[in-house]
Amino acid sequence: MARVILITGGNRGDVKSRLQRAQSMINAEIGPVMRCSHRYKSAPWGFQADEPFSNQVLVADTDLSPREVLEKVQAIEQALGRDRAAEEAEKERTGQKYSSREIDVDILFYDDEVVADMDLVIPHPLLHERDFVLEPLCEVAPQKIHPVLGRTVAELWDEMDGRNGDRECD
Repeated sequence: MARVILITGGNRGDVKSRLQRAQSMINAEIGPVMRCSHRYKSAPWGFQADEPFSNQVLVADTDLSPREVLEKVQAIEQALGRDRAAEEAEKERTGQKYSSREIDVDILFYDDEVVADMDLVIPHPLLHERDFVLEPLCEVAPQKIHPVLGRTVAELWDEMDGRNGDRECD
């Protein structure tokens, strides 16, 4: 059994309900959710949008491989309304690197494994730069050691400069 840490988020539509459904689907299809953070609202990261994001970190136990977790995560996103083609069109239209979305589920950690494939990188390569990831992650796994950076989540959170701004629990 492996421990996988995921972040769910979105900023379009009924995000709160969608995050609750994502948690239920993760529990059923990936493995039992052992811990979950509060939901945090934050400004979009890396692009402009009117709607704030709501994010939540989930810790689950799984018998699936990292690749199988990725496949399940992508299926959950699709079932909950994620439209990657529409997101790509929006990014092309606006020239921004990111876009608003109904749901996003990212793998932050899979035990202490390091994976560097074209379509799967674990630990998530930007988690240490994103306060909207580190804050809820610090709530549920502050002593988790980043296997590449060699520092705990709490240390990464403490070291973060230029935090994204004010956030509130959702």
